[in-house]
Order: sequence, then structure tokens, then C-alpha cells
Amino acid sequence: MEFSQEDNNNLSLTKFESMLKTNNVLFFDSNEFENIIHHYLNQGKVALAKKAIKLGLEQHPTSVNLKLFKVEIFVFENKLKEANNMLDELHNLEPTNEEIYIQKANILSKEDDHPKAIEVLKYALKLADETADLYSLIGMEYLFLDQFENARDYFIKCLNEDSEDYSALYNIIYCFDFLDQNEQAIEYLNKYLDKNPYCEVAWHQLGKQYYTLKDYKKALNAFDFAIISDDTFVGAYLEKGKVLEKLKDYEEAIENYTITLKLDDPTSFALLRIGGCYEKLNKEDLAVQYYYKTVHEDPLLDKGWIAITKFHTKKRNYQKALYYINKAINIDSENVAYWKLYAQINHKLNFLEEAERGHKRAIELGNYELDTWLIRGDLLTELGEPEAATFNLIQAAEFYPENAEIEFRLAGLYFMLHETEKASYHLKNAMCFNADHVMILEELFPEVYHSATVKNLLKNE
Repeated sequence: MEFSQEDNNNLSLTKFESMLKTNNVLFFDSNEFENIIHHYLNQGKVALAKKAIKLGLEQHPTSVNLKLFKVEIFVFENKLKEANNMLDELHNLEPTNEEIYIQKANILSKEDDHPKAIEVLKYALKLADETADLYSLIGMEYLFLDQFENARDYFIKCLNEDSEDYSALYNIIYCFDFLDQNEQAIEYLNKYLDKNPYCEVAWHQLGKQYYTLKDYKKALNAFDFAIISDDTFVGAYLEKGKVLEKLKDYEEAIENYTITLKLDDPTSFALLRIGGCYEKLNKEDLAVQYYYKTVHEDPLLDKGWIAITKFHTKKRNYQKALYYINKAINIDSENVAYWKLYAQINHKLNFLEEAERGHKRAIELGNYELDTWLIRGDLLTELGEPEAATFNLIQAAEFYPENAEIEFRLAGLYFMLHETEKASYHLKNAMCFNADHVMILEELFPEVYHSATVKNLLKNE
């Protein structure tokens, strides 16, 4: 009876690990050591890999491959000087060994010298019998340089050498996406599928390209072919569900999302989308059930809490909505939309100070929409803080010059503060920009509007 290569590797590994538990030192040939080291590195067990390298070099001190593993560990530990020194020694021994150049390029890449790394890898291409991995490494170096066209071309070369290297396929599409070349990506994927018609990954990527271009019918066909190629492909069902939502076929979208829950552990994304579909179908009880399942599955998914918040807001249950918007903000306190929703809910509850705080935070985070400035100004006025309100509106005027809505408010505030000269200036501007908005003055500052001073000024404009 003969052992397979895998059986031999397992026997070597068992023998090595047994040896580590005793003081006995057993002999392994250099290939056995290489397989043991490779196994540990793939498992991320660096300490065990280092032990195997040490013992391997003690038994086979001239093995170039074992020394290359040592170089790999040096690079991993950022001991680049030691790695370079060892590579120089190995280069003197085997100047045509492409692995030496690959490790050299790896060091150059870690030193951010990507052009030089590319140069070294291209030289290694001349020495290598199998070039797929080298093409992929060159592609990655071009990605580091943001040279997406060059990166794409090398990943294509990689995939031409190994048609099942799906990481290369993903990288090709990533480059097309970054270059906004969706049509070219579709053309490439169709050519690839002509040669590999049952590649579920390519169908999936093709569907995503059509989805980006809003060609939902073709996207749906592509995702169907992905599922035909692999009926356990969770990603294809999820993407198909998204397309069906766009086509307003919510029942079938729910079916596809539900399939993913059976194929794999439930995902918060699928649960959230099912909830959204039920809400579109006006099945509100089911919708909220799935929203709660979403946050139960992933308590840190802010979108889940937002879905519940919006559900209760629509139901005018603002107290509950406030509870859940606070949950979302605790997870993502830098999200402008959450702070605006927080402000709106507090406003509905007549919690004016908190509503103002929400709008202020939105502005601090870069939300400079006119309404945000105006509502915050009105809230500050209502809270009896006219000075803060004027400062807020002066800031708004920097973004929206010659705006009557801002100017009428500033006029009213300055009249309240008895700064008549400033008030008259802003009132004149407001009337000049858009006199129809004078109702702002009447609604927000009735006492000012009906005063003799303002009546005379308006009469003269």
C-alpha cells in the first residue's frame, strides 16, 4: 500500500509534533521540513514555523529553500536588514532562483519602493516557469501605486495563466470599477464566461456591473446563472434580492433573502432587507419583527437601529424612536443623517435644546444644508438665545450669500437686540433679494413686524 503525498505530509507533521514533546531529535529530509514550515505559516503558527526552520537548517545547513523560509520570517518580523543580508548570500549561491527575487521585491514593497519592487518582479518573470503568481504580485504593486490600468492588465495576465484564480478576477473587476469602466468590465466578463460558462464568481460580478448601470433585467439574468452554476452561492441570492427590490418584486426578494438564511448563518443584512421588503408590502408587524431580529443578530449594526427608529417615527411613536436613534448614534456618532434624525425626533417631542444640539452636531460634521442652519437659528431664537442665533445665521450667510430667508431672520434678531442699524441693513438686503419672503418676519418676529419702525422701513422699500 502506498501513501499519498497528503498522507506523507500528515505523517511528517505528526512525527514533528511528537518530537517537540520529547527531548529526542528525529531526522527529516529537507522536503519534509519545507512542507511542515509551509503548513505552519499557512496556519499562522509562526513560532512553530520558526522552530521547524531552526531544526531544518541544523540538519540541512545548505538548503536554499529553508533559508528562504528564514528570510520570509525576517520580513514578517520587519527585520529587513537581516533579510537583505541573507538574500545577498543566497543570490551568490543561486542567481537564477526566482524565489530570491520575489522575497527581495517583498522587502522593497515593505519599504514603499513599489517601482523598484515591480522592476525586480519583472526580472523574476524571465526566470520562472510558472508566472501566474508573479503577475499577481506585480498587479498588487501597481495597486499600491494607484496605477489601476497597469494593475488590471497584470491581473488579466494572471487569470490567463490560471483561469480559476478568483482573487485575480476580483482584482480585475476592482480596477475596472475604480476606473468607472463598467462597460469594459462587462465586455471582459462576457469573454471570460465564453471560456468558463459555469463560473459562478464571474456571473456574480457581471450581475453587479449591470446593477451599477441600473440594467436590472440583465443583472437578474446574470445572478440566475450564478445560482445555476452554484445553488449554494449566498452572495448571488443576496444580490438577486437587491435587484428584485429595485424591480418592486418584494415577495420574490424576500424568498431569495430567506434562502440565504437557510444556506448559512443568518446575516444582519438579509434580515434587514427582509424587514424592508415587508414594510414596502405594508406588512408592518412582520417588518418590525425582522428589524428586531436584525439588531439581535448584530447589535452593533447601526442601520438596524435606524430602521426601527424610522418605523416608530412613521408611527408617530417619537418616544420609542428617540430611544432607538440614541442606539444608532452610540454606534456611529459621526453620521450626519443620524444627528438630523435625532434633531427631528426631539423637535417633535418639543425637546428644543436637544433638537438644537442635533442640528449643531450635524453642522459640525459638515452638513451645511440651508435648512439645517435655518432650523437651528429658529430653535436658538425660541430658546431665548438671539445672540447665538445671529452668529449661526452669519455663518450660514457665508455659504448662502444673498439669501432672503437668512437676511429676514437676521433683521428680526437684530431688532430684538435693539441693534437698529444692523437690523435695517439686513432688512434692506432681504427686501432686495426676495421681498416675497417678508412673511418670515411676520411669522417668526410678529412684534418686530408690526412695529412702527419696521412698517416705515417696509413702506419705503
